[in-house]
Amino acid sequence: MNVFVTGGTGFVGANLVRLLLQEGYSVKALVRPHSNLGNLQGLDVEIIKGDLNDFNLWQQMQGCQYLFHVAAHYSLWQKDRDALYRNNVLGTRNVLAAAKKAGIERTVYTSSVAAIGAGKFDKVVDETYQSPVEELVGDYKKSKFLAEQEAIVAASRGQEVVIVNPSSPIGPLDIKPTPTGDIILRFLRRQMPAYLDTGLNFIDVRDVVRGHLLALQKGKSGDRYILGHQNLTLKELLDKLELITGLSAPQRTVPAWLPLSVAWVDEKILAPLGKQPSVPLDGVRMAKQRMYYNASKAVRELNLPQSSLNTALKDAVNWFVSQGYVNL
Repeated sequence: MNVFVTGGTGFVGANLVRLLLQEGYSVKALVRPHSNLGNLQGLDVEIIKGDLNDFNLWQQMQGCQYLFHVAAHYSLWQKDRDALYRNNVLGTRNVLAAAKKAGIERTVYTSSVAAIGAGKFDKVVDETYQSPVEELVGDYKKSKFLAEQEAIVAASRGQEVVIVNPSSPIGPLDIKPTPTGDIILRFLRRQMPAYLDTGLNFIDVRDVVRGHLLALQKGKSGDRYILGHQNLTLKELLDKLELITGLSAPQRTVPAWLPLSVAWVDEKILAPLGKQPSVPLDGVRMAKQRMYYNASKAVRELNLPQSSLNTALKDAVNWFVSQGYVNL
């Protein structure tokens, strides 16, 4: 079977491409003209250079039976607002229209738990929960919510589209890195003297991509499936890293007002003056919420694996070291 993948150079996409190849699929991967192709190096993949909003994208998809739309623009900087909506919302609309025109039989759309939002008072939420769009923190979350609506509309019109909502993946090939990978790197580089009192849901990235394939095989069109595993405070994650690496985890918390103040100055004063900001305001505002999720639907209906986070963390650390991100 021939599969078309967007976002194949990224963390989730590159792990997905490897899984698809292992399972005997032929893969076409859409990449931007100037993308870093390091994650696809040496793989038997047909590279298609283009953009999510290309009008002729459907022609590139012809001959493929399935589509995994993994690509998304991720940024918490307020200056990237227009790019977020152009790539995530309009790009998803165009990709789904192209899939329909090309005769794609089934699409798996990679949304995010960001589109669902966070439960109030640290409540653990599932696929039935939805924060009002105006309560979603930042334009990234809002753009992912609106992009997911594009997938839901396409499915309501008869297109086979299954939605998956990964939480925070951990593991190898985190090339950019992602926010979770950045936490690991800052820990390894001893750049985290203190931590924010927040919490997230974490999952091995290899379980995330297996969940994508299971969604293709078993998922119900129009439904969404949280691909997650374990809810942990940030301190609990850092303590796991301490056990794995032997490096000491930070013991002090940072009051939320401090990074909020730094971020406000960065984005509102320094950025307009042309200086590179260091802390995104939306990122700090998000961290004030504990983003906990229940993935039992995907476990029950898709048989989503729930692999050890310790293994995922060890493999992430080893990959960052092997790739020269940090010296231990």
